[in-house]
Amino acid sequence: MPKIVKSLSDKEISNAKPLEGEYSLSDGDGLHLLIKPDGTKQWVFRYTSPTQNKRRKTSFGTYPKISLVHARKKRNDFQDLILQGIDPIDDKREAKVEEKRIEASSFSNVVTQWLNAQESRLGKDTFKRKKALFENFVVPVFRDRSIADITHKELTTILEVKAQQHPETARRLFANFDDLWRYACSREYCKINITTNIHRRSTLPQPKIKHYPKITDPIILKELVKAIYSYSGHVSSKNALKLVLHVPLRASNLVALRWSYIDFEKQSLTIPRHEMKSKNADPRDFTLPLTDEAIAILKEQYLFTSHLEYVFHLNGSHLNKETPNMALKRMGFDDEDNGRKQTIHSFRGTFRSLADTHQMEHHCSFEAKEKVLDHAVGDKTERAYTHQAVYDKEMRLLLTWWSKYVLKIVEG
Repeated sequence: MPKIVKSLSDKEISNAKPLEGEYSLSDGDGLHLLIKPDGTKQWVFRYTSPTQNKRRKTSFGTYPKISLVHARKKRNDFQDLILQGIDPIDDKREAKVEEKRIEASSFSNVVTQWLNAQESRLGKDTFKRKKALFENFVVPVFRDRSIADITHKELTTILEVKAQQHPETARRLFANFDDLWRYACSREYCKINITTNIHRRSTLPQPKIKHYPKITDPIILKELVKAIYSYSGHVSSKNALKLVLHVPLRASNLVALRWSYIDFEKQSLTIPRHEMKSKNADPRDFTLPLTDEAIAILKEQYLFTSHLEYVFHLNGSHLNKETPNMALKRMGFDDEDNGRKQTIHSFRGTFRSLADTHQMEHHCSFEAKEKVLDHAVGDKTERAYTHQAVYDKEMRLLLTWWSKYVLKIVEG
């Protein structure tokens, strides 16, 4: 006949005094109160694991923080699990792991990890735009929800809303969603990439191919060049526009150009690769030869900002890339319908188009023209063999021809 264990009472527990060695009082069904020499009274539950078939024990905490009633309830909950064939210690451990996984898989947390993983390989402006798009438009919608619980219908709704506002942004957002969910799946925050269930053709409008506006008409180009050379605005804006006429840099590289990048003796500029948009096409820093006119423009600017870090300095920092664009607007070059719109970026297109048009004048290769613009040439396989090719001499010939072409316009 099994031994009948008398249930504990709060009075009996309160009166239990510590001894030299620890001892326990039983409440029955595996629940014990362990009395330690220091007076601590700890609840202990002993049981036979239904999965491991061995004796195990766990603590429910200390008395009186965990009351007798509370300890009995926990014991009953554990016994219910045991009757279902579940080991309560393992179940508790798995629950904690799942809780951490759910916390880690919150949409805002996954987006932060995903963005951080891209920051080093994206251009500063590209990264800032992507981060702002998610933080302002996407994260507030889902925030603390697990990425695994988000449905393709919810993403479709976001894409349709954005498509009505900015179709091109919606298309970029779709690609970003696809990459984000692939990232989440690879780290086991979710099991499937739900973007594969989105019917892209019906969700996103068909893109209208639109090229950057650029002036190539000889008559309008003549007006543009003369307007820049006679511009009466801030010297940094004027010389930035004059330089980009001769050296077709990207806007972000032009306005943030540092004096340390200029070598007057070698007549060249060198921009660290990590500041360029194309980071993997060529591991070397981006170097361009500077023509006599480009050197003359920089020497004029040197008189004003040589004591500062940036070549084109304005209001305590480098020139904002919108400042020269606003100057172009004031000069009257903001009429796209009539072929009279030009931005800093447009000078790259103007150079590239006219370099092709006048191919027989300079005879420079396609590769040299692309290298001037720091474009990747060929596919990945080709670049594996040719990325170390040197085009410095040919680029100098090409840019010298281009400077002379521009100066002929200035001279009338």
